[in-house]
Amino acid sequence: MSSADHPETYKAFAFTEKGGQLQEMQVEWKDPKPGEIVVRILACGVCASDEVVKWQEMLTGLPRIPGHEIVGVVAAVAPPESLWKVGDRVGAGWHGGHCSVCDSCRSGDFICCEKADANGEPYCIFRDGGYAEYVTLRSEACARIPEDIDPAEAAPLLCAGITVFNSLRNMTSKPPDYVAVQGIGGLGHLAIQFARAMGYRVIALSSSSSKEKLARELGAHIYLDGSKVNQAEELQKLGGARVIMCTAPNPKVIETLVSGLSVNGELLLLALCDEIKIAPTPLIVKRLSIRGWPSGAAKDDEETIAFVQAQGIQCMVERFPLEKAQEAYDHRSSAKFRAVIVP
Repeated sequence: MSSADHPETYKAFAFTEKGGQLQEMQVEWKDPKPGEIVVRILACGVCASDEVVKWQEMLTGLPRIPGHEIVGVVAAVAPPESLWKVGDRVGAGWHGGHCSVCDSCRSGDFICCEKADANGEPYCIFRDGGYAEYVTLRSEACARIPEDIDPAEAAPLLCAGITVFNSLRNMTSKPPDYVAVQGIGGLGHLAIQFARAMGYRVIALSSSSSKEKLARELGAHIYLDGSKVNQAEELQKLGGARVIMCTAPNPKVIETLVSGLSVNGELLLLALCDEIKIAPTPLIVKRLSIRGWPSGAAKDDEETIAFVQAQGIQCMVERFPLEKAQEAYDHRSSAKFRAVIVP
């Protein structure tokens, strides 16, 4: 094994009981197994889906360390590791590894692997995440992170950023189509910037006038305040949006937006939310589609960050020291716009 100097134990924050608060714990250092690397964490974003661990919506076993927006430096590798070496800067998002043998993997569609692993989340192999000083990651799930990007700003790009970038570039729309972004928060503030940089005409959809100035600064051409206008009707006056990116978990609002789509339009669901009820008639009459998109794999992470750096896209974050992990978690929805733990 090749490794840098490391402690015998390290600090982490974990959920130890269902519905409880994060608890500080000391984790015993373990050398990586073949196919794994140990990473010293520089930053870990806090995501709304970390709730899955707290509430044991899928049984992970406890204690469990959450966190899947990780940027750090390789601290240890195991032979015969050929991709990474000690000192490399790497990152990892939701996608924590794949089997390489299922039909999806054989097609290169690693994010939809039948046996996919997830960092800090309750899937297949229960893997601890990044609310810690160190984390063990699977080698194939790690992305190369440039040295000239702020780790705290890069970390959310590995979940929130890749989700909006990778989904939009895989839709059937083409610039200069209209792309509407519902919600201007952690995902939405990035979606506006990505859509503008890709050449779309961007429409920001919000529930008040409070974010109009910000939305226009981020690149929105048009701002529709749902408290003053019927957003779907206003979209139709423009000919309809080819894509509506739903980034805020508000089912009632999302349901009303279907009629704002153009012919062959796509309602792109990116926010985890409760049941959405949509009548089939407009889907049939206008050939509409309802789509979802599950972030992406390591290569997609690298392409997301390359696009961000090339286009000057800014991920807005609030930083919290590891000792305030609970405070960061509590502010995951109210932070402007992504809470990030910086050990």
